[in-house]
Amino acid sequence: MEGIQIITQDFVNVHITKSDNEDAAPVERRFKKDITVLEFKTKLELVTGGSAATMKLKVYDKKNNFVCDIDNDAALLGSYPIDDGMRIHVIDKFTLVQDFDSSDAAERFRLSEEEYQKKGDTLRSFLQKNKLGKYNEEEMNKMKEQQQKELEEEAKIAEAVLVGARCEVRVPSQGARRATVRYNGPLEGARGLWIGVQYDEPRGKNDGSVNGKRYFTCPPKYGGFVKPMYVTVGDFPEEEVDLEDEI
Repeated sequence: MEGIQIITQDFVNVHITKSDNEDAAPVERRFKKDITVLEFKTKLELVTGGSAATMKLKVYDKKNNFVCDIDNDAALLGSYPIDDGMRIHVIDKFTLVQDFDSSDAAERFRLSEEEYQKKGDTLRSFLQKNKLGKYNEEEMNKMKEQQQKELEEEAKIAEAVLVGARCEVRVPSQGARRATVRYNGPLEGARGLWIGVQYDEPRGKNDGSVNGKRYFTCPPKYGGFVKPMYVTVGDFPEEEVDLEDEI
């Protein structure tokens, strides 16, 4: 891999779908661009239930146009033309987790840390019971270490997002939105840290509360909660709306 450099951002946020349930909602995931395709496939195993040895990967842009196949296990993920918001479609037989609910992967990303751990133990028991060698204790420990590392990286990003600061929110497949930071911390029933924002315009999903618990107060549809990596703090004044240009 000598001579190859990643000159874009270090991470890419993509949507994962799989061929055995194409109608299911995609799972959003964040990956480093400097990992190999084989490492990428290994990470996708627990997300999709597929096997790194047999899965085929196809890339689609935000308009669902086919871009390319990811077909070189030795290449870096960042060597492929993958940008934030694109979709990675995984084609495989998905026999590893056939006894689990098809929405399991998406559900795990909404669980609290305690529930997430319990779910991981359930998956481990299933895999060990069926003698799937690649999912031995050592492999599961590596996954835990990777998950812990991601949480630590997220915490570092969140440290720079102060309550009261002006910011711009850029979530994949959505336009940039300016806002004020109103909350920084965990959410009940969700994994990791979240940034609560009050948007300048009614382009949010709530009023500062989620599932009946209030974290801050703002008008309906002005509030939202996003992961720290989607928030940029800076000098973002409120955009003035010229009413003469609007009917």
